[in-house]
Amino acid sequence: MKAHQIVLLFLVCLFASSAAAATSVVERIVAVVNDEIITSYELNSAFEPMEKRIEDTYKGPNKERLLQETRMDLLKRMIDKLLLEQEAKKTGIVVKDEEVMETIRDMARRQNVSLDALKEALAKEGTTLEAYRNEIREQMVRMRILRRDVRSKIAISEEEIGEYYLKHREVYEGKEAVHIKQILLPYSPNLDEEGKKKLREQAETIRQRIMAGEPFDLMAVTYSQGPAAAQGGDLGFIEKGLMLPEVDRVAFRLKQDEVSEIIESSLGLHLLKLVDKRGAGVKPIEAVRQEIVDRLEEQKLEVKYGDWIEGLRKRSHIEIRL
Repeated sequence: MKAHQIVLLFLVCLFASSAAAATSVVERIVAVVNDEIITSYELNSAFEPMEKRIEDTYKGPNKERLLQETRMDLLKRMIDKLLLEQEAKKTGIVVKDEEVMETIRDMARRQNVSLDALKEALAKEGTTLEAYRNEIREQMVRMRILRRDVRSKIAISEEEIGEYYLKHREVYEGKEAVHIKQILLPYSPNLDEEGKKKLREQAETIRQRIMAGEPFDLMAVTYSQGPAAAQGGDLGFIEKGLMLPEVDRVAFRLKQDEVSEIIESSLGLHLLKLVDKRGAGVKPIEAVRQEIVDRLEEQKLEVKYGDWIEGLRKRSHIEIRL
């Protein structure tokens, strides 16, 4: 065998042994959970953003101990997650992608946050929407399993329902709101007094035509330069205090189907038509009873989760090799 062939063979063998050694390190088993495993690669990948956050923010003297404890806590959570997944498979519990995303959208709507804003907030925390989606899926799987195994043992008394209702009374207070249509003639930048006068004359002409019987919607489509002009100026229900003060005051004084006088604001000239109105008040307990029962059940399920997952751990084969 020629000298260069011997060298080449040596390098190939060296590379193969190095790759095998690297693979064995990357894929080292750190936990066995029944018939499944968690590798060091999976643990390190999940731990990386946590480690970076600690490295960037922690200034105390026990950083190494904190890193070790955080890594061990993470491994235990990964074990519990795997136990849940195994239990879900056994019982046929499935949470679809659409269900997870709808839950996330609903949570974002309640907090008045867009999905893009949510992604930005998650990025600042060192995580992603995909990781957040997996977390929500895990929570949904957990709740479904708990409802199946524990819910039958939970009782909600009428006293608890009444106490919760009184304690969270502000949650069930509806705010006064009006359903309005609007025609907006906005002030253009640097509009002088003569321009404002002509714009007011146009607004008065539009109002006169409406009062003479021409449809408000048609006038909005034709002349309005405000929101929802193409939909006849229909702004839907708006709660008190959310509009410009000048507009808000007039809107809540109108009667059904009444058209306002011309309203001047910093934006321009407004004409309003009241479509409907709903008053403030507290929803009766009968209307929110089931919602309260669901909330109380979820609270009790969370308390029971600790006992349930501990029982599942005891029934399972778990081996930590960290």
